[in-house]
Order: sequence, then structure tokens, then C-alpha cells
Amino acid sequence: MMDESNEIILQKSKRLTSVVWNYFERVRKADVCYAVCIQCNKKLSGSSNSGTTHLRNHLMRCLKRTNHDMSQLLTPKRRKKENAVTVATINFDEGQTKDEYLRPKFDQEQRRDEVVLSRGSGGRFSQERSQIDLARMIILHDYPLAMIDHVGFKVFARNLQPLFEAVPNSSIEDSCMDIYIREKQRVQHVLNNLYGKINLSVEMWSSRDNSNYVCLASHYIDEEWRLQRNVLNFITLDPSHTEDMLSEVIIRCLLEWRLDTKLFAVTFDSFSVNDEIVLRIKDHMSQSSQILINGQLYELKSAVHLLNSLVQDCLEAMRDVIQRIRGSVRYVKSSQSTQVRFNEIAQLAGINSQKILVLDSLVSSNSTYVMLETVLEYRGAFCHLRDHDHAFDSSLTDEEWEWTRSVTGYLKLVFDIASDFSGNKCPTANVYFAEMCDIHIQLIEWCKNQDNFLSSLAAKMKSKFDEYWNKCSIVLAIAAILDPRFKLKLVEYYYSKIYGSTALDRIKEVSNGVKELLDAYSMCTAIVGEDSSYSGSGLARGSMDTRDRLKGFDKYLHETSQNQNTTSDLDKYLSEPIFPRSGEFNILNYWKVHTPRYPILSLMARDILGTPMSILTPDSTFNSGRPMIADSQSSLSPDIRQALFCAHDWLSAETEEILPLSRQYAQAL
Repeated sequence: MMDESNEIILQKSKRLTSVVWNYFERVRKADVCYAVCIQCNKKLSGSSNSGTTHLRNHLMRCLKRTNHDMSQLLTPKRRKKENAVTVATINFDEGQTKDEYLRPKFDQEQRRDEVVLSRGSGGRFSQERSQIDLARMIILHDYPLAMIDHVGFKVFARNLQPLFEAVPNSSIEDSCMDIYIREKQRVQHVLNNLYGKINLSVEMWSSRDNSNYVCLASHYIDEEWRLQRNVLNFITLDPSHTEDMLSEVIIRCLLEWRLDTKLFAVTFDSFSVNDEIVLRIKDHMSQSSQILINGQLYELKSAVHLLNSLVQDCLEAMRDVIQRIRGSVRYVKSSQSTQVRFNEIAQLAGINSQKILVLDSLVSSNSTYVMLETVLEYRGAFCHLRDHDHAFDSSLTDEEWEWTRSVTGYLKLVFDIASDFSGNKCPTANVYFAEMCDIHIQLIEWCKNQDNFLSSLAAKMKSKFDEYWNKCSIVLAIAAILDPRFKLKLVEYYYSKIYGSTALDRIKEVSNGVKELLDAYSMCTAIVGEDSSYSGSGLARGSMDTRDRLKGFDKYLHETSQNQNTTSDLDKYLSEPIFPRSGEFNILNYWKVHTPRYPILSLMARDILGTPMSILTPDSTFNSGRPMIADSQSSLSPDIRQALFCAHDWLSAETEEILPLSRQYAQAL
């Protein structure tokens, strides 16, 4: 035993920077230094040559036995930073509001440039809390569930928090499912309490093992006139699934979310719709809500899916020519000497292009367009190369060069329009009408080409476009009318170019569609009245039998009423001057401000403008085939796959709202 009287307690020197010394007293007896544990009085080596690893290992066992708070042990010493801001991890405790977990808390010993966000657990380590945070991280960043078994992650977690116990994969799945259930309840509460209608998008997904999935998402404009989107379901289709069964999947989704009475429009991608699907959805919707403008709202198609399909038609028709163009580019880039000779030929031909020849990627249509556009600038050089280099055997005929020039022109228009769509941060339905009209007009002109190959290709593209136009033009036109910069004038302008002598009849169809839709809103608004407890748009039928029995009387009362608010609302809007097109314009802000002036028309504008006329993400716009899920998700069970996919969408939207607020706190300090 050591003689306690001979021990000298040493003051901690500045070199003892490790936080473990908060739990030990450093004592010296003779020439030997010891570290005495404050918790259990055990003596360990305290020599500066011994390090602190053995002290940490002791504390892990000692403090864990007493369930002591080890958060301070794991907190590194604060480093002084000039003009630096540190934001701690945001915790999403159940029952905490965003304001609570975003509110900064300053400790007296902290510098003002260090921000610590409050924790619901009071700073004490919680295995359960950490497991939930880990599950949220996996969901939010699409990490594979298997990462918790990776050696690197285990080492990182052990060094960061020795008290954190490794959990089995099944436990993380359970945590992910708990998060999914809680977030689903939150989203469902928002949707069910929304006054307006809900739009639905249907998109088919696949995986490398050729499994099929369907992604269903809601689209709407909320009470603050912000465009919102929420994934509702990500359903794994049975291998025996047939196309006509998709309607059952959609209807089950609407019933599950209690949205069957709130549905306004359904937008399909190019892979998922057929007539039988639409008929079944219409039949079901007619039992719970009013069918508007002949049910055309239940069969919309994604505009960007259409554009992608037109691009694929062009590339398929030009497949052989494009293959020889690839051979030409590959030959020029085959050696340094060939490249130099080609550049010399280009200069002699008077070509001053700064573009560099590059081969395209077979999975990206956009790269093929770039290759064709560049090759056309070097057409003269390729023609001279054909005459002077007998080894060059990938040259095009003059006719094929003309095909390439024309098809590249087609692709340029389509790519430019698709780029405008994908670059729009708020893709409300009004932005599509003018662009799709330009495509329509150009297709009419392309069909007049004297070259049989080009006119045949244009006819095929126009046939596909006409199918889209017949289903979507009325909604596109109504959305354009609800844009105060255009109103009915834009429809008149484009329809005169598209339809010529029959334009007036087509314009009248659009005008009648607007009035029919607005009449439905006006009548149902009159039925609902000023009842603020009413949930959902007035276009849904009431559940009371007496209301249903007097439905005909309500319609008669509306038609014979002296106070025709609908007509005056629409006429007032159309008769007022066109809003200037110059400068930045936010159509949602316009309708938010003008809601008191056009109370009924604004209800219709909210639902129409929130209709998804395109459902592709910008990074997948011109990728061939369906969007693909990650390989790490394809092996999961259908339930956990849906939970991860949907919760990722919901948490990502929530994080986008939180991060700007965090940046605001940092800037304020």
C-alpha cells in the first residue's frame, strides 16, 4: 500500500489537455506519478509517457457501471477560431418543434462564435437517442443499412462515443420503420387538413434485377401559396403484375391516405398508363367526387417524359449514321498524329471552332446531342479527311450530313425546352403551355420536309405528340390563362398558328372548359359557405344524405341566382390589363396577394397551378429507360424499402427548411 501522506496532488498543467483528466487526480509519490480515479479511487499510471488510452479504457468501464454521464469525456477541447461558426448536430426529438431544436444556447465559458443547439436529452448520452439519430442519417443520405456492420463505421463510432453499443441490422430497420410511421402521420395530417385539392403523379421505377416499382406522389399548393410535393408510396410490384392492375394500386393508395375525395388530377409517366387504368380510376372517383371537364384531369402525361420519348425516336432513326459519326470521332482521336493532321485540315477549310471532338456516353442522350453539334462544325474537315486519308472509312454522304443537321436542330429545340423546365425552381403548370406549343408548331413544319426520311421521322414524332396534346392541352391552356402575364391572349396567339381557320373553335373549347371548371368551384363554394371547419375543397361531395338529396336544388339555386360571382370573378380578371412580363415574376405570390380580389378563381388557380405537368428529376431527364433504385435497396423487403424511400423524401424536405434557418443564426452572430 502506498503511504497516502507522502502523495502530492499535482495541479493540472496546461499540457494535460485531454478531457480524461476531468475524472482523475494526478498525484506524485517520490519520482512516480499516478492518476487516481475520482469515481473509484483506483490508481493508474499517470506518467506523461504513458498516454491516456488506459485512462479512457478504465473510465469506459467505471462510468458505465454507474450509468454516469460521459458526454464531457467525449467532448473535445474547444479550439479558438477566428471568424468561425460551429453548428452542432440538429436533434429531431419527438415532440420538439423546429424552433426548439434550432434555438441557440450560449454557455458562459463559450466564445460567442460557437453555437450549440439545445438537446432534448439534456446532454446525457442515450443509446436509444443515438440509434434513432443513426437511423435518420441512413434515411436522409441514402446510406445502405449494411453500413452499421462495416469495420470503418464501428471504429469511428467507438472512438466518437465508446458507450454506443453496436446494434444489429434488424434494430436499425425497426428504428427506420418507427421514423417512417411518425413522419407518415405528420404528412397525412397536413394533407387531410389541406383546404385545396391534391394532385397525384404516377411513375414507374426499376432495378438492375428487372424488378418493377411504382412511385406515387402528391403535389399541391399549400395555404401559404408554396408548391409542395410529398412521396406517398413506393410500392414493389409483384412479378405477375399486369398493367391493368395499376389502377388498383392507385386507388388503394388514395384510400390509405384518405385522399379519394380530394383528388384533382393524375399525371402519368410514359410507362404506366393505358385506357383501362384511366377508366377504372374515373369510375372510382365518380363515386366520391365530381368529374370535371369530362374526366380529362385523370389522364395527364408528363411533358418531359414526352420530350425524352421524342429524343429517343430521333436517335433510333439515326442509329446507323450516329454509329459512323462515333467511328469518325474515334478515328480522329486514335493518335496524336491523326489529331494534328485533322486540325491542320480544319484550318485549311477555314474552320475556327473552339469546340473539342468528344465521344458521347451511350446512357446520356444529351452527350450524343453535344457530339453531333460539334461534329457538324467540323463537317468540312471530315469531308477533306475522306478525300486525303484512305484509311478513314467512317465518312457520311452529303444526304446523311443533311439528316444529321436537321435532326440536331430537332434535338436542340427539345433540349432547350427541357432545360428550361428542369431549371425552373417552381415548376407550376403555367410554364408549360408556350413551350409545348413551340414544339407543336415545329413538328407541323418538320412534317412538310421534302426529304422522305426526315418527313417520316417528323410524322412519327408528331403522332406521339398529338396523343399527348389531346389529353393535356386543355389543362395547359387553362394554366396559361391563370397566368396574369398572358391570360386568354396567349391561347389565341398560339392557337391561330397551330389550328389556322379552326382556331376560334379550339379557343372556344378552352373558354368553355374554364367556365365549366369555375362553375363547379362556385357552386360548391356556395354549398360549403363560410364553414371554416370544412376540410378539403368544396369539389368533394358532402357525406350527409340530406345534402346529397338536395344536390339538384343547390345547382338550380346557383344557376338562377342574381349574384353570379363566378362570372364576375372571371370576367373581372380577364378584362383587366395584362401584367407586365419584364422583371422577376412569381405567380404564386400574385395569387396570394389577389386572393381577396378573386376569391373563387384563386381556389381554382391553386389546384390548377399545382398540377404536375412533369414528374422527372433534372438529372434523369434524358436518361434512357425508367429511373433505377440503388442496388443496396433492391435486396430489402418491400416494407422497409418503402419506408426508406418515403422517409428520405419527407426528411429531405424538412432538412431544406431547417438548414437556411441554421445559416441565418450563423450569419446573425
